[in-house]
This record gives sequence, structure tokens and C-alpha cells, in this order.
Amino acid sequence: MVEVGTLYLLFLWRCINIAKDRDLFINKQIRAKEVMVIGPNGEQLGVKPIADALTLASYAGFDLVLISPGAKPPVCKIMDYNRFKYENKKKQKENMKRQRENNLELKEYRLSVSIDIHDFNTRVKNASKYLEKGHKIKVTIMFRGRQMAHTELGRDVLLRFADAVKDIATIEQKPKLDGRFMTMLLVPCKDKEK
Repeated sequence: MVEVGTLYLLFLWRCINIAKDRDLFINKQIRAKEVMVIGPNGEQLGVKPIADALTLASYAGFDLVLISPGAKPPVCKIMDYNRFKYENKKKQKENMKRQRENNLELKEYRLSVSIDIHDFNTRVKNASKYLEKGHKIKVTIMFRGRQMAHTELGRDVLLRFADAVKDIATIEQKPKLDGRFMTMLLVPCKDKEK
């Protein structure tokens, strides 16, 4: 059986290591005289002096964590603080991952009515890579001077671009003229994302 002195030293060592990067007060850092104690399984153990609460936590092999310092009396929970922090980090990473998936970027490619075939193919190749990552593409043509009289040529270039990436993208917004700009929005195909 482990001696009480050894157990106390392990308890203190654990408190020091946890206190390095704490965001909640734990164990000896709690300065309240009396606290409401919640057990490791969520049961309420009642209002206890801080010394008794620390003793309960050490016998259970867990930490006493100050959950709600503003309450009267402050609320503490007996739990494994390292595991609590690990699970919180895991949840934060999962939330960030979901947020990144929801906030996909919109990449814009600018073409011209008289674009050369090589430049066109280069833009198609770059846009294909971006669409495969799951991002949206906005293709824009700006009409200059007399080109405004022949906007159908710009529409043909945009439709040719959409046709070049039709195996990985679909048209979300058809070519639309807005002032001197004609834009079209492409999104990745649903079956390609999975």
C-alpha cells in the first residue's frame, strides 16, 4: 500500500504541473473558505470547507476544480483535470475543422474576351486544382471599350471555361452581366467531394 506522504507528494507534483498552463483554479489555488462540491459522477456532495473538499478529491485520486467562482458559495467539481483539458482541446479542434469546412474560400479568376488558348488552359488547370480541394470558383470577364457591344463573346468564353471543368464542377450562377463585368460562379460536384 502507498504511504500517505508519498500520495501527498504525488498530489502536489500534479498540482504544480497542471498550474503551469491553467485556465481554471484547481486544488490549492482555490481561495474560498467553503465551496459547493460536485462529485466525479455529477452528484452534489453539499457545501464543505475547502480542506474537506481537497481531502475528498485526493482520496478519489482526482483534482478539485473551481467551475463557477461567482456563485454563492463557489462551485467546485472533483474531476481529472488533465483529461478535462484534453477533451476540451479535442472539441476545439473538431469545431475548428467544421468551421473550416463550412467557410470554404472563393477564388476568383479573371479572363478576357480575347484570351489566348495557353492562358485559358493554364487558368483551367489552376481552377481544377482549387475545385478538387472543395472551394468555389468565381470567373470574371471585364469588358473594355468596344467589347461592351459584343458581350456574347464574353459569355462564350465563360461557358467554354465551365465546359472545361464540367467533370469536377457545376455552374451555381450562370454568366450574368453587371456593368462592365460578367461573372459566373462554379462549385465542386457533390459526388466528387465524397
